[in-house]
Amino acid sequence: MALLSFIASSAETVATDSISAAAGAAEGATVELSVWELCLQGGWIMIPLVVLSIVCIYIFIERFMVIKKANQEDETFMKRIKDYIHEGEIESAMNLCKKNGSPYARLISKGISRIGRPMNDVLVAIENTGNLEIAKLGKGLPWLATTAAGAPMLGFLGTVMGMVNAFYNLASAGSAANIDVLAGGIYEALVTTVAGLIVGIIAMFAYNYLVARINKVMNLLEAKTMEFMDLLKEPAQ
Repeated sequence: MALLSFIASSAETVATDSISAAAGAAEGATVELSVWELCLQGGWIMIPLVVLSIVCIYIFIERFMVIKKANQEDETFMKRIKDYIHEGEIESAMNLCKKNGSPYARLISKGISRIGRPMNDVLVAIENTGNLEIAKLGKGLPWLATTAAGAPMLGFLGTVMGMVNAFYNLASAGSAANIDVLAGGIYEALVTTVAGLIVGIIAMFAYNYLVARINKVMNLLEAKTMEFMDLLKEPAQ
């Protein structure tokens, strides 16, 4: 009986020590990484991703301010233009357009400069000016579209390169190879995929948002164009 008691006591002690050692190892293995440390783990591929993210943020803020300004509308503008044209004060109408400085004011200014020519010529001149204005508003948007598509690809490239490096390290370790060597390389490689997807998703949403705002400005330009063409067809009072 004494022998059985000693064996049971020894087994309990060993089990307790094993559990304590495992808990200590698990606690020691739990290491929190900051965002900066994760970025450093991604390697050199993180540099172009960071540059792309900074460029996208700048383009979004700059274009947002420009488009917001272009979308502002003066409710009395067309009424004053109408009064000037019917009174024959073409120079005053042109000065009002220059003072306003909005995209639709530049459209109307181009139309006023073509007064006296066939209506079709006036409309074509206004449409051409409108296309140029929309093109100006869309400046920089190709960068956002390219980043939305290219950033995830850069991330995948970094992951593939990291996986190749991880398996190379595993093969180089020879008989000392273990799962830790492979796991460490894999998580470092996946950092670039996460970063690429984050940058790409942000760029995609920014691009679509700005395109929607530009479409709103385009609708405003079309409305002003039709209003101006109707104004030219009205008889002077």
